[in-house]
Amino acid sequence: MCRPEIAAWPPMREGIATKGFSSTLPASVVCAIANVPMCGIASCDMKKSGRYFLFFVLLLLSACSTVRQEALPGSGYATASWYGPKFNGRPTSSGEIFNMYAMTCAHKEYPFGTRLRVTNVANSKAALCTVNDRGPFVDGRDIDLSYAVAREIGLIGPGTGRVFLEVEGRDASYIRKPKVESSGQAGPFAIQVGSFAESINAVRLKVALRLKYGNVYIQEADLKGGTHYRVRIGNFDTLRGALSTADRLGEEGYSAIVLKADIRM
Repeated sequence: MCRPEIAAWPPMREGIATKGFSSTLPASVVCAIANVPMCGIASCDMKKSGRYFLFFVLLLLSACSTVRQEALPGSGYATASWYGPKFNGRPTSSGEIFNMYAMTCAHKEYPFGTRLRVTNVANSKAALCTVNDRGPFVDGRDIDLSYAVAREIGLIGPGTGRVFLEVEGRDASYIRKPKVESSGQAGPFAIQVGSFAESINAVRLKVALRLKYGNVYIQEADLKGGTHYRVRIGNFDTLRGALSTADRLGEEGYSAIVLKADIRM
């Protein structure tokens, strides 16, 4: 019986900057994509191989569909650090309040709600955590773990260490539908992603958003006798343009409100 070899495609490369998805596909599918012949297939009984045709076609279409998706970090090695008391009780980039005793983490690329298995390379201790924040913003570091996660894998003492990250799925409840608080089609428009009483929280969100989005700014507003700091993206000449970016923000896990821009950029 002819048994097609199994090939890993695409190959996983070391480093958290690795893009794309790691998946296992039959070698025949890989060869079809690469447009090269596959040794051994020709020797198969044509009658038997015919029954696999539809199966392989479906796999090929599935593979092509996966490639067209936005490239995200796959599993790989990373340098981890941790954060705790200084940020405890402050809003995260996702809008959740940071709890140093919860199993969460910050990463610059994974969508909010991504579940990661983090393994400390030094001692093989592992823990599951959910991405709900952006960071770290220190050169040479790839992921910030909450105090609870760092304690679980023995990273509190060293402070930083080499870890292996594995994607374990995503909590879809983090995906948000954008809101529109503007009547009419005439611009300019802006997208509000957050509003804070403390400027430091607005600055942190602005820094996080600038990882992927341009024209991020902070607008001050006097509300009920106090100053609020609104984090916005814009301006957009058309409502369609604003909604397109708002959809991206919502898919990533940000709160996004499309409204008329108050100031000219």
